[in-house]
Order: sequence, then structure tokens, then C-alpha cells
Amino acid sequence: MDADARELSRLFATASLGAPEKAVGFVLWRVLHRYVREIDHALAPLDLTHLQFTTLTMAAWLGRAGEPVTQAALARFGDIHPMQVSHMLKALEGKGMVTRPRSTTDVRTKHVRVTATGVAVLRDALPVAIEVQQRLFGTGDELLTRLLAVEESAETWR
Repeated sequence: MDADARELSRLFATASLGAPEKAVGFVLWRVLHRYVREIDHALAPLDLTHLQFTTLTMAAWLGRAGEPVTQAALARFGDIHPMQVSHMLKALEGKGMVTRPRSTTDVRTKHVRVTATGVAVLRDALPVAIEVQQRLFGTGDELLTRLLAVEESAETWR
């Protein structure tokens, strides 16, 4: 049996914040999706999606010290499901932006290496991503500071 309009109205009058736009989680969810759409559009000329860009950037960041980067390390660092990381790396490998040789010490492990093509694409993509971020969220540190505080507190929830 379907709920009637009065029951739904009572539910939202008593068990919610009153409207979706008053719920931080809902607004954050919509803002995140708006950001992803904007960044996908901006990165399209570079043949990257937001998730591909993020994966490539994380691989470059973790690899900047010259140590081997594994797919598992990328998944942990980005808090992304390992299978999703694998799909992104496969796409990036197909575009010549990364290589994924097997470890010589553990055949189950693949190392991720950013290629010269990947570095060149990142050199073009990073300013694009920064422009979108600043256009949508401004250049101040207040929002970032609040978001980082939430992220740090989430570590205690696990």
C-alpha cells in the first residue's frame, strides 16, 4: 500500500530538517555531483574524466618519491574501491598515461607508473582542475579547512 500525501507530509514535518536544502548531506551530495559534471566538462578536451584525472593525479603524487606505487595503495589513499581503481588504471593505460607492470617480488601486485604522456596531460589538466575548483568554491581556505576537519574526524569513526 502506498503512503498518502498526509503521511509523507507528517514524516517530513517531524523526522527531518524540513526540506532537502536544509540537509547538509543532501546539499553536499548535489554540490559534489555539480563539481564532477563541471570538471568532467572542463577535462573532456584532454580526454580525461574526473575519476581518471583523480586516479592519475594520485598515482603521480604517490610516485613522486620514486617508490613503487601499487593499485592497492591508490585505493587506500583515495578511499576508492580497488575494482574502480583497477578500471580507471586500465583506461589510463589504454591512453598511454600509465603503465602497470607486475611486481617482480609478488605476481599478484601491479605497480603503477605514470608515463611521460601522463605527466604532460597532468601539466595541462592541473590548472584546469584548479580553475574549476576556484570558480565553484572560491580561493579562500575556510571551506577546505572545514572539509579537512570532517575528513580527519571520520578516521575516528572507523
